[in-house]
Amino acid sequence: MSNLKTFWVSLILTLCCNSLLFAQSDKVDLYVDTARYSDGDEIPYVFVPSATLPSKYALIVMLGGHGTIGLKKNADGTPFFSGKGNFLARTRGIFSDGDVAVVVIDRGRSLDRMRGVIADLRAKFPAAKIYVADTSMSITETIYMAENMDGEVAGFIHTSSVGSNWRGLDTRNRKNRNLIVTHKYDGCKCITQTSSSIENSERYGTPLFVVEGGIDEGDPCQASGHHGYRGIEQEVVDKIKAWMKQS
Repeated sequence: MSNLKTFWVSLILTLCCNSLLFAQSDKVDLYVDTARYSDGDEIPYVFVPSATLPSKYALIVMLGGHGTIGLKKNADGTPFFSGKGNFLARTRGIFSDGDVAVVVIDRGRSLDRMRGVIADLRAKFPAAKIYVADTSMSITETIYMAENMDGEVAGFIHTSSVGSNWRGLDTRNRKNRNLIVTHKYDGCKCITQTSSSIENSERYGTPLFVVEGGIDEGDPCQASGHHGYRGIEQEVVDKIKAWMKQS
Protein backbone atom coordinates (compact mmCIF):
# COMPACT_ATOMS: atom_id res chain seq x y z
CA MET A 1 0.00 0.00 0.00
CA SER A 2 1.39 3.43 -0.95
CA ASN A 3 2.36 5.95 1.72
CA LEU A 4 -0.49 8.25 0.68
CA LYS A 5 -3.08 5.47 0.74
CA THR A 6 -1.79 4.29 4.12
CA PHE A 7 -2.08 7.83 5.44
CA TRP A 8 -5.68 8.22 4.30
CA VAL A 9 -6.74 4.85 5.73
CA SER A 10 -5.06 5.66 9.05
CA LEU A 11 -6.53 9.16 9.14
CA ILE A 12 -10.09 8.03 8.36
CA LEU A 13 -9.94 5.28 10.97
CA THR A 14 -8.59 7.73 13.55
CA LEU A 15 -11.28 10.30 12.84
CA CYS A 16 -14.02 7.68 12.94
CA CYS A 17 -12.75 6.29 16.23
CA ASN A 18 -12.51 9.79 17.67
CA SER A 19 -15.72 11.30 16.30
CA LEU A 20 -16.98 11.99 19.81
CA LEU A 21 -13.77 13.87 20.59
CA PHE A 22 -14.24 16.10 17.59
CA ALA A 23 -17.85 16.71 18.60
CA GLN A 24 -16.51 17.96 21.94
CA SER A 25 -13.97 20.25 20.18
CA ASP A 26 -11.02 18.13 21.33
CA LYS A 27 -8.50 17.36 18.65
CA VAL A 28 -6.39 14.36 17.73
CA ASP A 29 -2.60 14.54 17.36
CA LEU A 30 -1.25 12.17 14.72
CA TYR A 31 2.33 11.07 14.09
CA VAL A 32 3.03 11.37 10.35
CA ASP A 33 6.21 10.12 8.69
CA THR A 34 5.41 10.34 4.97
CA ALA A 35 7.35 13.57 4.31
CA ARG A 36 10.84 13.19 2.87
CA TYR A 37 14.03 15.17 2.47
CA SER A 38 15.39 15.31 -1.08
CA ASP A 39 17.73 12.42 -0.19
CA GLY A 40 14.80 10.26 0.92
CA ASP A 41 15.21 10.55 4.71
CA GLU A 42 12.02 10.82 6.76
CA ILE A 43 10.70 14.12 8.12
CA PRO A 44 8.25 13.17 10.90
CA TYR A 45 5.76 15.77 12.10
CA VAL A 46 2.74 16.19 14.35
CA PHE A 47 -0.49 16.50 12.37
CA VAL A 48 -3.82 17.79 13.66
CA PRO A 49 -6.42 17.16 10.92
CA SER A 50 -9.27 19.44 10.03
CA ALA A 51 -12.73 18.15 10.91
CA THR A 52 -13.69 18.06 7.24
CA LEU A 53 -11.51 16.38 4.63
CA PRO A 54 -9.79 17.25 2.42
CA SER A 55 -8.38 20.24 4.30
CA LYS A 56 -8.69 23.61 2.58
CA TYR A 57 -5.84 25.17 4.57
CA ALA A 58 -2.75 23.80 6.28
CA LEU A 59 -0.79 25.74 8.89
CA ILE A 60 2.80 24.68 9.61
CA VAL A 61 3.93 26.02 13.00
CA MET A 62 7.42 26.31 14.48
CA LEU A 63 7.86 26.98 18.19
CA GLY A 64 9.98 29.77 19.62
CA GLY A 65 12.91 29.46 22.02
CA HIS A 66 15.18 26.54 21.17
CA GLY A 67 12.28 25.22 19.10
CA THR A 68 12.93 21.52 19.50
CA ILE A 69 9.82 19.46 20.25
CA GLY A 70 11.59 16.11 20.75
CA LEU A 71 9.06 14.25 18.62
CA LYS A 72 8.80 10.51 19.25
CA LYS A 73 6.28 7.85 18.29
CA ASN A 74 4.51 6.08 21.16
CA ALA A 75 3.87 2.35 21.09
CA ASP A 76 0.25 2.98 20.09
CA GLY A 77 1.33 5.13 17.14
CA THR A 78 0.45 8.48 18.71
CA PRO A 79 3.05 11.26 18.92
CA PHE A 80 4.88 12.35 22.03
CA PHE A 81 6.38 15.82 21.92
CA SER A 82 7.37 18.62 24.26
CA GLY A 83 6.83 22.36 24.15
CA LYS A 84 3.06 22.13 24.37
CA GLY A 85 2.90 25.27 26.49
CA ASN A 86 4.23 27.35 23.60
CA PHE A 87 1.58 29.61 22.06
CA LEU A 88 1.46 27.90 18.66
CA ALA A 89 1.60 24.36 20.07
CA ARG A 90 -0.90 25.19 22.80
CA THR A 91 -3.43 26.51 20.30
CA ARG A 92 -3.04 23.83 17.63
CA GLY A 93 -6.47 22.45 18.49
CA ILE A 94 -8.05 25.90 18.18
CA PHE A 95 -6.41 26.54 14.83
CA SER A 96 -7.68 23.19 13.58
CA ASP A 97 -11.31 23.53 12.52
CA GLY A 98 -13.55 22.47 9.65
CA ASP A 99 -11.11 23.85 7.07
CA VAL A 100 -7.68 24.10 8.70
CA ALA A 101 -5.19 21.31 9.46
CA VAL A 102 -2.12 21.98 11.60
CA VAL A 103 1.45 20.67 11.42
CA VAL A 104 3.90 21.08 14.31
CA ILE A 105 7.63 20.77 13.55
CA ASP A 106 10.97 21.80 15.03
CA ARG A 107 12.50 25.16 14.31
CA GLY A 108 15.07 25.05 11.53
CA ARG A 109 16.37 26.97 8.52
CA SER A 110 16.46 23.94 6.23
CA LEU A 111 14.57 24.79 3.05
CA ASP A 112 14.87 21.14 2.03
CA ARG A 113 13.00 20.06 5.15
CA MET A 114 10.26 22.66 4.78
CA ARG A 115 9.83 21.82 1.11
CA GLY A 116 9.58 18.14 2.04
CA VAL A 117 6.74 18.84 4.48
CA ILE A 118 5.00 21.13 1.98
CA ALA A 119 5.27 18.50 -0.77
CA ASP A 120 3.79 15.91 1.57
CA LEU A 121 0.84 18.17 2.40
CA ARG A 122 0.27 18.97 -1.27
CA ALA A 123 0.22 15.25 -2.10
CA LYS A 124 -2.50 14.74 0.52
CA PHE A 125 -4.42 17.98 -0.04
CA PRO A 126 -3.65 19.30 -3.54
CA ALA A 127 -5.99 22.29 -3.29
CA ALA A 128 -5.00 23.38 0.22
CA LYS A 129 -3.43 26.78 0.82
CA ILE A 130 -0.39 26.35 3.04
CA TYR A 131 0.81 28.88 5.61
CA VAL A 132 3.86 28.87 7.88
CA ALA A 133 3.75 30.49 11.34
CA ASP A 134 6.49 31.51 13.74
CA THR A 135 6.46 32.80 17.29
CA SER A 136 9.18 34.77 19.05
CA MET A 137 12.65 33.43 18.10
CA SER A 138 11.48 31.33 15.16
CA ILE A 139 11.01 34.46 13.05
CA THR A 140 14.67 33.99 12.06
CA GLU A 141 13.56 30.89 10.16
CA THR A 142 10.40 32.33 8.61
CA ILE A 143 12.14 35.46 7.35
CA TYR A 144 14.80 33.30 5.72
CA MET A 145 12.07 31.19 4.14
CA ALA A 146 10.01 34.21 3.08
CA GLU A 147 13.07 35.49 1.23
CA ASN A 148 14.03 32.15 -0.35
CA MET A 149 10.66 30.45 -0.90
CA ASP A 150 8.60 33.35 -2.24
CA GLY A 151 5.48 31.98 -3.86
CA GLU A 152 5.99 28.41 -2.64
CA VAL A 153 3.41 28.85 0.13
CA ALA A 154 0.39 31.10 0.55
CA GLY A 155 2.01 33.13 3.29
CA PHE A 156 3.84 33.58 6.59
CA ILE A 157 2.42 34.55 9.98
CA HIS A 158 4.73 36.21 12.51
CA THR A 159 3.60 36.24 16.15
CA SER A 160 5.45 37.95 19.06
CA SER A 161 8.44 38.05 16.75
CA VAL A 162 11.94 39.24 17.61
CA GLY A 163 12.03 42.92 16.72
CA SER A 164 15.58 43.15 15.35
CA ASN A 165 14.62 40.84 12.48
CA TRP A 166 11.97 43.19 11.12
CA ARG A 167 14.40 45.70 9.66
CA GLY A 168 15.18 43.58 6.62
CA LEU A 169 11.74 42.14 5.88
CA ASP A 170 10.26 44.17 3.05
CA THR A 171 6.93 42.48 2.41
CA ARG A 172 6.08 44.55 -0.65
CA ASN A 173 5.96 42.97 -4.11
CA ARG A 174 6.04 39.41 -2.81
CA LYS A 175 4.01 36.49 -4.04
CA ASN A 176 3.39 35.18 -0.54
CA ARG A 177 1.38 37.10 2.06
CA ASN A 178 2.75 38.17 5.45
CA LEU A 179 0.93 38.94 8.69
CA ILE A 180 2.30 40.41 11.92
CA VAL A 181 0.62 39.71 15.27
CA THR A 182 1.81 41.38 18.47
CA HIS A 183 0.54 42.15 21.97
CA LYS A 184 0.48 45.83 22.84
CA TYR A 185 1.93 45.06 26.27
CA ASP A 186 4.32 42.23 25.42
CA GLY A 187 6.60 42.18 28.45
CA CYS A 188 9.62 40.80 26.57
CA LYS A 189 10.56 44.36 25.65
CA CYS A 190 14.26 43.84 25.02
CA ILE A 191 13.55 41.22 22.36
CA THR A 192 10.03 41.49 20.95
CA GLN A 193 9.28 45.18 20.88
CA THR A 194 5.75 45.98 19.74
CA SER A 195 7.16 49.16 18.23
CA SER A 196 9.24 47.13 15.75
CA SER A 197 6.13 45.36 14.47
CA ILE A 198 4.31 48.66 14.09
CA GLU A 199 7.33 50.19 12.33
CA ASN A 200 7.43 47.36 9.78
CA SER A 201 3.71 47.67 9.11
CA GLU A 202 3.93 51.43 8.62
CA ARG A 203 7.02 51.23 6.39
CA TYR A 204 6.02 48.30 4.18
CA GLY A 205 2.26 48.04 4.62
CA THR A 206 2.45 44.60 6.23
CA PRO A 207 -0.94 43.64 7.72
CA LEU A 208 -0.76 43.98 11.51
CA PHE A 209 -2.90 42.87 14.44
CA VAL A 210 -2.12 44.55 17.78
CA VAL A 211 -4.06 42.83 20.55
CA GLU A 212 -4.65 43.69 24.20
CA GLY A 213 -5.88 41.98 27.34
CA GLY A 214 -5.36 38.52 28.74
CA ILE A 215 -3.18 37.25 31.59
CA ASP A 216 0.38 38.33 32.27
CA GLU A 217 2.37 36.17 34.67
CA GLY A 218 5.74 34.46 34.96
CA ASP A 219 8.75 35.14 32.76
CA PRO A 220 7.77 37.98 30.40
CA CYS A 221 9.63 36.27 27.54
CA GLN A 222 7.79 32.97 27.95
CA ALA A 223 4.34 31.87 26.82
CA SER A 224 2.54 32.24 30.17
CA GLY A 225 1.95 35.96 29.72
CA HIS A 226 1.19 38.54 27.05
CA HIS A 227 4.13 37.24 25.00
CA GLY A 228 2.13 34.03 24.52
CA TYR A 229 -1.34 35.63 24.38
CA ARG A 230 -2.38 33.82 27.55
CA GLY A 231 -6.10 34.21 28.16
CA ILE A 232 -6.89 35.62 24.71
CA GLU A 233 -5.87 32.60 22.62
CA GLN A 234 -9.26 32.23 20.94
CA GLU A 235 -9.38 35.90 19.91
CA VAL A 236 -5.87 35.81 18.44
CA VAL A 237 -6.40 32.52 16.62
CA ASP A 238 -9.72 33.72 15.19
CA LYS A 239 -8.05 36.87 13.81
CA ILE A 240 -5.26 34.85 12.22
CA LYS A 241 -7.63 32.30 10.67
CA ALA A 242 -9.90 35.05 9.32
CA TRP A 243 -6.85 36.62 7.63
CA MET A 244 -5.75 33.25 6.22
CA LYS A 245 -9.17 32.60 4.76
CA GLN A 246 -9.22 35.93 2.93
CA SER A 247 -6.83 34.43 0.39
